[in-house]
Amino acid sequence: MGGMSEPGGAPAAPAPGGGTAVVERPDLSSLAQTPWVTIVWDDPVNLMSYVAHVFTEYFKYPREKAEKLMMMVHTEGRAVVSSGSREAMERDVNAMHDFGLWATLDRSE
Repeated sequence: MGGMSEPGGAPAAPAPGGGTAVVERPDLSSLAQTPWVTIVWDDPVNLMSYVAHVFTEYFKYPREKAEKLMMMVHTEGRAVVSSGSREAMERDVNAMHDFGLWATLDRSE
């Protein structure tokens, strides 16, 4: 029977006319190196001053940068607030949720 192991563990020769398909493994290193981003979305609950406070408190951004990002959230509906590895962005998203902000992660474009 083709494909079964011979006694002793060696694989048997494939059946005549049969073949082995070669499937290429995806390049996981490029996927692992793709940066991820944390996106904070506008919501009807949190005050603009609170959102800026969260950015200075958690990300340690200067007040000017925190306010600029907060204005992007307010006027454009979203802002990318951090980028890095998927694991780091998952931490940032969870932290934003802990502060009561609506945040998601996505692959960087």
